[in-house]
Amino acid sequence: MSAADTTTPAKVPPPRQAPPPAAWDRPRRPRGSGGAATPWLLLAPCLLVLALVMAYPLVRLVTLSFQKFGQPQLWGFQGATWVGFANFRAVLGDGEFWAVVLRTLVFAAGAVLLTMVLGMAVALLLQRVSPWMKTLVNIVLVASWGMPVIVATTVFKWLFDSDYGILNALLSKLPGVHMIGHNWFASGPQGLAVIMLLVVWGAVPFVVITLGAGLTQVPKELEEAARLDGAGAWGVFRYVTLPILKPIIVMLTTLSVIWDMGVFPQVFVMRGGHPEAEFQVLNTYSYDRAFQVNDYAQGSAIALLTVVLLLGVVAVYMRQMLKIGDVE
Repeated sequence: MSAADTTTPAKVPPPRQAPPPAAWDRPRRPRGSGGAATPWLLLAPCLLVLALVMAYPLVRLVTLSFQKFGQPQLWGFQGATWVGFANFRAVLGDGEFWAVVLRTLVFAAGAVLLTMVLGMAVALLLQRVSPWMKTLVNIVLVASWGMPVIVATTVFKWLFDSDYGILNALLSKLPGVHMIGHNWFASGPQGLAVIMLLVVWGAVPFVVITLGAGLTQVPKELEEAARLDGAGAWGVFRYVTLPILKPIIVMLTTLSVIWDMGVFPQVFVMRGGHPEAEFQVLNTYSYDRAFQVNDYAQGSAIALLTVVLLLGVVAVYMRQMLKIGDVE
């Protein structure tokens, strides 16, 4: 055995254990003024403006709806007297009111459906055109959206005029069509259809621009994967595009319902400030009851019932948004 074999092997020292990592320094909220009160301080100007603009009219509306308030009370010859729910009983027991409610709901449903369908169609088509054409169409949409309601209503009133309307002249050029002198407002359904087109014309640009922005967020990879799986254009839209756009569609639909149920200037101006019975919607009916019949209490009660209906729409919207949040 050699000397090298008889030597004792050197002991290898055990590996040193790494020192425990230092605890991360978590950022601490600075102490001092602010904290939970900061959001309320930032919201204070907006809340103050809302209180000044909306609080007093709303309180006054509720107060009038529980009072007897006509011209004698308006001019100070008599004092306003509380009548409880008498105004609401009179309004809810009137068959004309329910006819107006039904007309308003049908009008709003038709306008919202047409707005959303046309808006979605235009938004999808804009995804397939050249950039310069898309820019041009967006400019036109913004210009039409920014047009004042009174101006747009006056233009539509001229377009559908029975004697000088350009629409009757164009339709009369078709073989077998004679529309010269046709009065589109001779009946309620035809007249409301014209007003519905006016409302849709003013609402479509906002829907197109909003949906166009939402379509840019749809992942192209999902669309390609759906096409590879054999889905057609409708399948891609139904199972890929539509679920992603659902929060935006719910928001736009809710806003459209609120706007279309609250339509007033289009009907008022189109009928020269005196809408006939077959053209009355909730807002014009409330206005006529207050300022034509001079029953401000019942007009306020009708307006308050309209607010309650719109709050129901908002409640449905909030429920849908909460469902979408839970799924995500």
